[in-house]
Amino acid sequence: MFFIDKPYVSEFFKKSVRDHGIPVVATKIAKEIGLYDGTKMISEEQAIAMAREQDILPVYTTSENAIGWLAKHFPFSDLPEKIELFKDKGKFRKMTQSIFPGLYFREVAVEELRELQLEDIPLPFIIKPSVGFFSMGVYKVAGSAEWQKIVALIYQEIEEIRGLYPDEVLDTSSFIIEQCINGEEFAIDAYYDESGTPVILSIFRHTFASDSDVSDRVYTTSKKIVEENLAEFTEFVWKIGVLAEVKSFPIHIELRREADGTLLPIEVNPMRFGGWCTTADMTFSAYGLNPYLYYYTRQKPDWGELLQGKEGKLFSLIVLDNSTGIDGSVIKSFDYEKLLAGFEQVLELRKVDYTSYPVFGFLFVETREENFAELKNILDSDLKEFIKTG
Repeated sequence: MFFIDKPYVSEFFKKSVRDHGIPVVATKIAKEIGLYDGTKMISEEQAIAMAREQDILPVYTTSENAIGWLAKHFPFSDLPEKIELFKDKGKFRKMTQSIFPGLYFREVAVEELRELQLEDIPLPFIIKPSVGFFSMGVYKVAGSAEWQKIVALIYQEIEEIRGLYPDEVLDTSSFIIEQCINGEEFAIDAYYDESGTPVILSIFRHTFASDSDVSDRVYTTSKKIVEENLAEFTEFVWKIGVLAEVKSFPIHIELRREADGTLLPIEVNPMRFGGWCTTADMTFSAYGLNPYLYYYTRQKPDWGELLQGKEGKLFSLIVLDNSTGIDGSVIKSFDYEKLLAGFEQVLELRKVDYTSYPVFGFLFVETREENFAELKNILDSDLKEFIKTG
């Protein structure tokens, strides 16, 4: 069964569940979000009964907002507990200490941040909400001199994003401090099948503008990226699954490969692929692989076939986060046409209400490898060139 919730459900997702008869739980939001006629709907009572009757049940959520529903209505299942193992970054670090023993982390209550002493904390470090989403509240601290400034920014951001997401998705009452994990970063969509075996559905390289950048601006997949990392990443996902003992479980993983080749997890997001229907939909645009369908029907990708003819091509998801420093409420317009003119082949543009969420939209593009400059341009931009405030 699939759950849908705010903030966003793509037309591709709606078409996928309708065309393939994937049951969607008829929550209040599901009834209001504009699913296509002919979508197979099941009542909340039916969903609960199915979960009671079946030990292993494929469950997927478009949004972590639905985690609260699962925690409330599936107390008889171990699913809420498994979700929390991944969603709570402190619990995840404790669970995986045996396979990543040298990774420093520490949990701190938000009210303790101003008085925190940095003498015993390795610098630089990353601080982020223990339960977080979408790079909100995430900062890199390079030295003690900037600490109080960053604390002030954290408190300011807490006020700005208060109420945007439920506590199960974004809870700023507790923060986790982690050693800075260096190296090339990747994002993976995958699922564990009914036996706990991992199946990789996509691999994206996350490119940053600088060493201090922690934004979610550009994610790129290609034949080379998939082929070079598939075997190693599958083994990595398997190790985490053994510890968590999960089956029939979709995940979105962010990890980094350090200079010595060591793979370390940044975070593992449970019960979904990339947020806002992004990486899964981009995977279909790039390779014709529908991750929603593959998970529901337990299909495993034939990557040799899927990657044929993809030589020299980069497929990128561009997150147009509001990096202007200007509140969306005072922005009068965003020039999407000017934005699109900077790319040689636009696959899809998804506009977002930037007055309600700190993002202007999402862009799917195809780029020739030799024209990486167009991706570098948007990566370096603070997007002020596209907005009007007067």
